[in-house]
Amino acid sequence: VHLVESGGSLVQAGGSLRLSCAVSGFTFGDYAIGWFRQAPGKEREGISCISSSDGSTYYKDSVKGRFTLSSDHANNTVYLQMNSLKPEDTAVYYCAAREIPVTTMYEYEYDYWGQGTLVTVSS
Repeated sequence: VHLVESGGSLVQAGGSLRLSCAVSGFTFGDYAIGWFRQAPGKEREGISCISSSDGSTYYKDSVKGRFTLSSDHANNTVYLQMNSLKPEDTAVYYCAAREIPVTTMYEYEYDYWGQGTLVTVSS
């Protein structure tokens, strides 16, 4: 199983970015993808997740209404659309996969992790 994130960049506050998580080694419908982030000097936190089985999603309150998850079945890719970005969204963003297509934000329940992509939001 291999996860590759992309799309991180420097953006001004109020701007938008779309992160991608390309998944290989899983059959679509058999896993859940979580997005986590780690800001400088802080612990990693879970912010959103999606089930590839039924498309159910979860969003942490701090990103709800600004971030949206979607999935591309044909390309086995999950996207995190981030709008109205704030300086406090600055972090390394990671996607992770678990072999059960049920959403969760507990890190220990994820089996595979990507390398991370840096998002920097300037004020």
